[in-house]
Amino acid sequence: MSDESRPAGAAELLAHARERCAARAFDEAERAFRAAADEARRQGQNALRIHAQCELASVWRMCGGYRRAGLLFALTLPAAERVFGPESVEVAKVCNEWGVLGKYTGRFQQAEALYGRALTILEAARGGEHEDVATVCHNLGGLAHARGDHETGEPWARRAAEIRARLLGERHPRVAADLAAWAALVEGRGRPDEAEALLRRALAVFEAAYGPEHHDVAAALHNLAALRHRRGDLDEALAHYLRALAVKDAVLGPGHPESAITLINLGALYRARHQPGEAHACYGRAVELLRRAAPDHPHLAAARRGRAAACASLAPPANEK
Repeated sequence: MSDESRPAGAAELLAHARERCAARAFDEAERAFRAAADEARRQGQNALRIHAQCELASVWRMCGGYRRAGLLFALTLPAAERVFGPESVEVAKVCNEWGVLGKYTGRFQQAEALYGRALTILEAARGGEHEDVATVCHNLGGLAHARGDHETGEPWARRAAEIRARLLGERHPRVAADLAAWAALVEGRGRPDEAEALLRRALAVFEAAYGPEHHDVAAALHNLAALRHRRGDLDEALAHYLRALAVKDAVLGPGHPESAITLINLGALYRARHQPGEAHACYGRAVELLRRAAPDHPHLAAARRGRAAACASLAPPANEK
């Protein structure tokens, strides 16, 4: 059988899936990860099957398929424990990826436990100065921010940025991602000037590295918009929110639930600008995105409250004909 006609093995399929995922061709990546997992199962290659399942679940999470991602992580973690051992780096990876999903779906306690387990394993296996450790520290900072616990989160974010800057240099995009996460926590602790400087620094690195349309650019724009919003600069905040939303729609697709938080903030901004019609539309879209993806998400209640308030502002007074 020639190389051209020989069926691809699990390792080849997995490599192709990773390449398509890196290119953000998620439909192709999903098919290739599924094929890699199926082929690895047929060949009895349990390690490859677990890698393919974990990365498939992460693709589903990135595409907004939160429920099926959670089910697959729940199946993959015990399999990884059996194949690699409960203190293995592979188990830490599954825990970290599942923790990211927990943050996005509002399952904060579960995410904290998963991140904590991943960090313990990685510090023992890799030492304290490793990029994998920095990644989990970054995620712990992001989780604390999602919970509104800025005091707990800032040391995690600072540690991530410092580790990664020593390893990669100050102008690396992954360092910029750490700076952006750190900025959100710094601002939450009442240091807006410092936070804005960190965010603008991160945004400049992202745009230089990736161009104007990239997920990290959108995230930095959203955070900068939120900061300007809280500082009372509604015009600049509006411009940044709208650009963040446009980039998210272009990169993730207009039906992705990650756009919901930008829509909720944009709705609040429109209400502050006395534009209830625009606010109602933003809140309504956020409700639909979250209702489909994660019906128990804590942001869903906020979106519904905002929609109701905007609707009340739209209604004419009771004595008007």
